[in-house]
Amino acid sequence: MRYRIGFTLIELLVVIAIIAVLAAILFPVFAQARERARQTACLSNARQLGMAVMTYVQDHDETFLPSTNYAVPTSVPERIWTRVIQPYVRDTGVFTCPSASRAGFPTDWSQRGVGSIGYTAATAYDPQELEGFSTPVSLAQLDEPARSPMFGDTASGPTAEKYRGYVFDPYVTPTNPTDPRLSPPLVADRDLVRELSHLRPSQLKPLYARHFATGDNRGLATLIFGDGHAKAYSAASILAQERGANLLWRFR
Repeated sequence: MRYRIGFTLIELLVVIAIIAVLAAILFPVFAQARERARQTACLSNARQLGMAVMTYVQDHDETFLPSTNYAVPTSVPERIWTRVIQPYVRDTGVFTCPSASRAGFPTDWSQRGVGSIGYTAATAYDPQELEGFSTPVSLAQLDEPARSPMFGDTASGPTAEKYRGYVFDPYVTPTNPTDPRLSPPLVADRDLVRELSHLRPSQLKPLYARHFATGDNRGLATLIFGDGHAKAYSAASILAQERGANLLWRFR
């Protein structure tokens, strides 16, 4: 009696088709799981930065460090918040979101674009009041710390390409007519620095809802609030203001 060994061509094609179907089903699941892990790491990093800032606040009479100190020359690294807060942080890796590309630790003014976790420009100090405020922000100025975002995911890249990822700015967008505090920064689940490259760098300090981005603002941005808690919001909910996330972005 003869025994057939191996597959026929039809059987082989069926097996290949089954493998292809399984791969099509499983690959998105694996990709989502990988991004979920990155999002968790990003949230953890931002939370550590939030804790470092709150320690700084306690050490400085409940006054926040400025996101940018425009009174300091550009040649001085401490012009930007990352270098001021660095002594409170053990590892410079916490300044970076693992989901971000072209990101790193902003070492000085020339490298401020590579930041991927930004600090709110509501804390910026500028004696001339061109891109900041002439007085520092105190903890008492946060009416509701649990609704006041201090850190969030930002678009990162070379400073020469207009990226300013070390900060996000809620003062470069239209003001909410009912409550100015509700006015959010630029935000999308797309890279708005590339999309709006015709604008001046001072106008390009957006949040980037990079986690699970779909291109239609369903992607999520991790935010760290004035009371230290963290939560992810979609770009769409942030843009909806009082009809969505209902957060307080402006402190003055």
